[in-house]
Amino acid sequence: MRVLHRSCAGLDVHKDTVVACVRVAERSRVRQEVRTFGTTTKGLLALADWLTENGCTHVAMESTGVYWKPVWHILESSFELVLANATHIRNLPGRKSDVNDATWIADLLAHGLIRASFVPDTPVQELRDLTRTRKQLVREIGQHTLRIQKTLEDANLKVTGLISDILGVSGRAVLEAIAGGESDPQRLLELTKGRLKASPEQLREALHGRIRDHHRFLIKLHLGQVDALSAAVRDLEMRLEEALRPFRADLQLLRTIPGVSDVVASVLLAEIGFDMARFPTAGHLVSWAGLCPRSDESAGKRRSTRIRMGAPWLKTVLVQAAWAATRKSDSYFRAQFFRLRSRRGPMKAIVAVAASILTSAYYILSRQEPYRDLGSAHFDRLDSTARAQRLVKRLTDLGFQVEIRPAA
Repeated sequence: MRVLHRSCAGLDVHKDTVVACVRVAERSRVRQEVRTFGTTTKGLLALADWLTENGCTHVAMESTGVYWKPVWHILESSFELVLANATHIRNLPGRKSDVNDATWIADLLAHGLIRASFVPDTPVQELRDLTRTRKQLVREIGQHTLRIQKTLEDANLKVTGLISDILGVSGRAVLEAIAGGESDPQRLLELTKGRLKASPEQLREALHGRIRDHHRFLIKLHLGQVDALSAAVRDLEMRLEEALRPFRADLQLLRTIPGVSDVVASVLLAEIGFDMARFPTAGHLVSWAGLCPRSDESAGKRRSTRIRMGAPWLKTVLVQAAWAATRKSDSYFRAQFFRLRSRRGPMKAIVAVAASILTSAYYILSRQEPYRDLGSAHFDRLDSTARAQRLVKRLTDLGFQVEIRPAA
């Protein structure tokens, strides 16, 4: 097999150690040397010096949790790095050891058998950390909200379905009064403001419960956690806005896509980056995100068309944006969704819309042009004859005799 890299190295990265194997092809023989280094800054700098002494040009490692990141940051300025998916370079069973893993990675890299994973630049990685942390904090706020609702149900306060937002103006005023010791339904009702889903009589009856000090303590505790998390989200959004300021033009272009809000646009930029040259085509980007059917065929039969795991942080946001895009009337995404829903079901249809949104983002960032909607009649223009035949068949099945004539 042809050797592409005559002097390279494979790294088996762990939390405390890095097992490195240098592979150097010298004429008719191959020299391999294995050493173990610590993952402290001093140990990683010693690793870089040792690789340089052996003339390594390319270095490969597994994407092991977050432990590969410090190694990557120190070596990226001196070597051509390749990050490999652990499932793609798994060795044969029964030969598992740190030395064998490092040697195996070095052999695969020398022969060009490792498919490099997408590793964005440092500014994009920082954006990823901010957007992912924001989502985790918002998710924790939702969890504390559910715990407050559970506490209210335990106190037999049936306000969950009567106040749409339990942490809104009215809901928050009622919760703070309950935590402060108030239990009179009429006084709690007087704290509500604006229009509510229920009538005053229904709400007064729902606010009549059996509140104990235990419930007051839990509600106060969870409200404090919600306030702290909300303050953290505000600080994080200010930091994110500052980090996105140089890329404001890209954000505005992505906002032209139906269903894409400021939050979705920032997640898109953080997950796929700004340089679309990393992906040869839009199909490569959609495949990387896990929004296309997997290739699983044997003996001429398709065994599965389920989508792959892909990029979970990006996929969930795109699906949410797809549901929002289908609600815009007279749009291509809405027409695509209803066209596919009748044949494949709503879930596969919404994944297809999410893939179309990501495809649009790819071309928008590549060409630096705003989104241009094809319109709801796009599929009719492509397939007008077949659509007419389907409509005639449906009318014939209903008992009508139909004759088609071209319009004047």
